[in-house]
Amino acid sequence: MQANKTVIIIVFLIALGAGALTSVYTVDETEQVVITQFGRVVGEPVKEPGLNFRIPYVQRVNKFPKNIQAWDGDPGQIPTGEKTYIWVDSFSRWRIVDPVAYLETVRTIENALMRLDDIINPAVRNAITSHPLIETVRNSNREMTTLDHDIEDEVVQEAMEEVERVQRSALAEVKVGRSDMTRMMLADAQPKLDHLGIELIDIKIKRVNYVQDVRRSVYDRMIAERNQMAEKIRSMGEGEARKIDGDRERDLMEIQSQAYATAEDIKGQADAEATGIYAEAYNLDPEFYTFVKSLDVYKSSLTGGSQMVLSTDSKFLEYFNDFTLRAQD
Repeated sequence: MQANKTVIIIVFLIALGAGALTSVYTVDETEQVVITQFGRVVGEPVKEPGLNFRIPYVQRVNKFPKNIQAWDGDPGQIPTGEKTYIWVDSFSRWRIVDPVAYLETVRTIENALMRLDDIINPAVRNAITSHPLIETVRNSNREMTTLDHDIEDEVVQEAMEEVERVQRSALAEVKVGRSDMTRMMLADAQPKLDHLGIELIDIKIKRVNYVQDVRRSVYDRMIAERNQMAEKIRSMGEGEARKIDGDRERDLMEIQSQAYATAEDIKGQADAEATGIYAEAYNLDPEFYTFVKSLDVYKSSLTGGSQMVLSTDSKFLEYFNDFTLRAQD
């Protein structure tokens, strides 16, 4: 009898110790806890970290993350406002702000992610289909500057300015922008998540690209635009080259004409000096000068077997006659 009492006491103490141990639970700084009793919520959610107590075997501890969670959407094709299909990949960050509502609706992270799929994907699609592609790509009408202001060549400078002008004209006006579109997505999705105890922190577009069917035609158009810009630059360069050639020809003709005028001036001055020398020599001894000049004429005309028929009293043979008479004497 005494042994049975001892066993009962030991069992009671063990049960009491086990109950005491199971009545204590801890809350991590990244967790929040909702206590339920027979499936019903008891008390307020525990959001502060520390040691807490519950009724063992009756109350259940339901722990949920308190830190920020990630949602990664499935990439898909979405038409823009111009009916151009693009490939969009989006993501979002969210957290549990009402653990009681979260427990009563979705309960697990997996269920929450599925509900987020059903809510965020349509919000992204609605925003993109309601706006042109440029709104999804850009935030503002800020000019996409490609011009290097350190370029000194006027032709290259002008060509680059033309390229920049074409780029600006090719872009549509941005009225909303990508940042405002993501805020619109957030405003569209958040009211549908309030009853789930979930708060969306943001929705972002990770990647935007054309679908394969459109990408080839877009590349072809981009190549055509770049070829047009290159042709514009090339034509401007050819025009500048022709201008340089014209300037070179003009400068060459000017140099040649100046050189010819200088040469003719020098020749004139030389002829004048020679004539002056000849005149001076003639004035010193006119007869001797005439004799020398006649000899030059004889030398230039009486060569190479040439024949001349002249009378004996010809002025041309004056000095020959003189030589003949002196020889006879």
